[in-house]
Order: sequence, then structure tokens, then C-alpha cells
Amino acid sequence: MLDSTAFWLAVALVLLIEGFMPFVSPASWRKTFLQILQLSDGQLRFFGLASLLLGVALIWFLV
Repeated sequence: MLDSTAFWLAVALVLLIEGFMPFVSPASWRKTFLQILQLSDGQLRFFGLASLLLGVALIWFLV
């Protein structure tokens, strides 16, 4: 099913994706992050839930 190599590759991919914007465009990333900080708890929860559901759906379709 999932061995440790696949897990660490997934972690590495997340780090690669997360680090891309701060490296390429730090000013734009900072502006976006400040806008995210202005969202209410309900809005953040909605986007968190949407991300979780999208991730589960992608895993379900790919496995």
C-alpha cells in the first residue's frame, strides 16, 4: 500500500510546492498571506474543509 519511500516523496512534494511562491515572488506571497490573515474563522474553516475534501477526492480517484 504505502511504504515509507512514497510517504517521504509526498512530504518532499508538499515542501517543494509550499516553498515555490516565497522563493519566486516573496512580495506577492507576503501580500497574499496578509490577505489570508484578514479572513474570518468561518472563511478559513471553509477553505480548510474544501482543501480536505479535494485532497480526499484526489486520493480516492488516484488509488
